[in-house]
Amino acid sequence: MNYERFQNQASIVRKSSPLRDLPGKLSARPNAISMAGGLPDPEACPFIEATVKLRDGSELQIDPGDMALCMQYSHTEGFPDLRQWFKELQRRVHNPPALGDSNHPGQTDVILMNGSQDALCKSLEAMTSPGDNILIENPAYPSPGIILKPRGCNMIPVDSDAGGMDPDNLRHVLSRWSPEDAKDPSSDIPKLLYCVPTGGNPTGSGLTLERKQEIYRLAQEYDLMILEDDPYYYIQFTEPLVPSFLSLDVDGRVMRFDSMSKLISPGARLGLLTGPQPMIQKIVKIIMCSSIHVSGISQMFVLSLLKKWGHDEFLARAKETSNLYLKRSQLCVKYLKKHLTGLAEWTRPTGGMFIWIKIPAVTNTNELILRTYLKDALFVAGSAFLNDSSAPSQYIRASFSLATSEQMDQALSALAESLKEILSKKT
Repeated sequence: MNYERFQNQASIVRKSSPLRDLPGKLSARPNAISMAGGLPDPEACPFIEATVKLRDGSELQIDPGDMALCMQYSHTEGFPDLRQWFKELQRRVHNPPALGDSNHPGQTDVILMNGSQDALCKSLEAMTSPGDNILIENPAYPSPGIILKPRGCNMIPVDSDAGGMDPDNLRHVLSRWSPEDAKDPSSDIPKLLYCVPTGGNPTGSGLTLERKQEIYRLAQEYDLMILEDDPYYYIQFTEPLVPSFLSLDVDGRVMRFDSMSKLISPGARLGLLTGPQPMIQKIVKIIMCSSIHVSGISQMFVLSLLKKWGHDEFLARAKETSNLYLKRSQLCVKYLKKHLTGLAEWTRPTGGMFIWIKIPAVTNTNELILRTYLKDALFVAGSAFLNDSSAPSQYIRASFSLATSEQMDQALSALAESLKEILSKKT
């Protein structure tokens, strides 16, 4: 693959920071006396050690040596031990064809980020230029649009349904170009395809393996990089887990974004970026001159926890988390049936934290959202997830991740009451 196709001019000319290269040089020669880096004296740090109590009653002990490590500047890519733990996780779960293959031009690499959205933002910063056409599922998680519009990019919607992004519609959208256009630097053919393939936000839908395979073939045909934003991958409501785009990636054309926010803690701000090394290194150069690296405290807390658990227990706990949200989704459907049967339509989510509700009797749910808010129940209007957020939408996104059974009952009752008030005005 020609990875320059997926880089903007700033990425092509950006250099590494000579100062941020120092941690790697120091770790390679641990006995060397360093008068090179601007590392603060540890004596100036007030933190010595810590004990962290876990929900199961056990404790993590952060000893003085580990505390000194996590309080100092560290590797841009993340703690080596923690990166290695996650590389092994990716091997176990996804087994990317190019992971560990040093002869592959797109050898798979893994780095740590300040949450998966930070990884997405920096990836788009490295890969897009004004005027670029970006393929994006419709409806879509709004953050890519918030990132891309100020960059002067055009988002080209690809229809999604209850099965996620529709490969037939993707082929139709791409048909205005020829695959040969991908070899022409002056062509406006899209280079990037963005989607949330599991527990889609906002729809709760998930791509089947068959659809992923078809989409990947189209990406090969038109030379697209797939941005696989997958924070809900482990929150799937069926078994076995549907294989990821990363697991299909023989070419090195998938940038995968994983999050620990849904499995460990959103406050830890820890995510993973997995993808072809030539692209990963471009992101590393951006980190060098921006966030420098993920919080050492967060990395050490998570590393200590994952060492205690091991990969098997991590995966078992991820399954417990999935079961928790499955039960919440079932409760949400129960109260939807109770209050909105005949008034609304919905599809059972296949994963994630959301359910997508259609209100056929209205053309725009904004008024409905406002009326329900005044009854102390908050939902999100479907227009928030459209390329043009000012366009009307008949949809509502409901999240079942936090509300109790009683709260879901009350909120959906308020939604139904507000809808009936609107409908009564029309008669």
